[in-house]
Amino acid sequence: MPKSQEEKIVIDIVKKIIPSVVSISIVKNIEDHLEGEYSPFNFFHLPEKNMTHKHRVHIGGGSGFFISKDGLILTNRHVVVDPNAEYTVITSRNQKYRARVLARDEINDIAIIKIKENGFIPLEMGDSYSLELGQTVLAIGNALGQFQNTVSKGVISGLARYIFAATAPDEEMQNLRGLIQTDAAINPGNSGGPLIDLDGKVIGINAAIVWGAQNIGFSIPINNAKKDLNDLIKYGRIRQPFLGVRYIQITKDIQELKKIAVNYGALILKEHLPHDLAIVKESPADKAGIREGDIILEYNGKKITEKDTLQDFIQKSQVGDTITLKILRGMKERVLKTILGERNPSPQKH
Repeated sequence: MPKSQEEKIVIDIVKKIIPSVVSISIVKNIEDHLEGEYSPFNFFHLPEKNMTHKHRVHIGGGSGFFISKDGLILTNRHVVVDPNAEYTVITSRNQKYRARVLARDEINDIAIIKIKENGFIPLEMGDSYSLELGQTVLAIGNALGQFQNTVSKGVISGLARYIFAATAPDEEMQNLRGLIQTDAAINPGNSGGPLIDLDGKVIGINAAIVWGAQNIGFSIPINNAKKDLNDLIKYGRIRQPFLGVRYIQITKDIQELKKIAVNYGALILKEHLPHDLAIVKESPADKAGIREGDIILEYNGKKITEKDTLQDFIQKSQVGDTITLKILRGMKERVLKTILGERNPSPQKH
């Protein structure tokens, strides 16, 4: 049967992309503590008490892809989250290289790693702001940690999705926002692999699946990674904008519960934990004069809603941006200005 035009396009793209996609192997030293045993026949080599044996154990795997000729690779933060593990990159030709983690983005679940070698084929990054529902996409990665260069095809099923999940074992649940939803099969081990459009450009980083559901996977928009990469090149680290408030998003239910005058905005409120603060001292919010109980209604003239949260607006801004906040204090509206700071401004540890 003759191939359709789309089939030919997909086959050509896969042949072009696969040499740029890598598997990432995760190995860690596991210590076994052994109690010594005395033998009457062992006169010269008495066993030591509490001996420690170290075993190198393969504890997982993921995927990634080259974004430079000299070995820069994009992947998920949760793939390379353990600072005590060793990461090995395996190319499509089965070449193996020790990888170094350059930066981890805790907010967007992105990581940038590097290997000491040259001559790789970087993938071209597309524009995730221009995506449309129904658009055909390809997901490529190391499925289940053992099936290298697995290709699946699907469409973009949703845009600007958010999920509440733990991106790594033993970590707190967090919101991942602005995600691309696709029905292209994404399996464990695919994390960090590219989501490709029919122009052969990366438009997302495959990140998560919904357990118990079929054909629901999520990818991080590639534009988030572009920002991280620019930060790394310019500043030597990923810079996250910081306002310095704790808040809850106001909904109709929250409005009724708290007897609030509005059904949108961010209510500044601390958690019921010892020493917790609603506003971080000396933060941009503190310097602007924001108080606990204030409601931030607008961010640079745009309403703060369930769809467009305060965190969304902050993440789309840059460190050093001057922002205008409309707040409601009691029954009176006020307009405040401040300059966004940087979250954890010290260089990242590798």
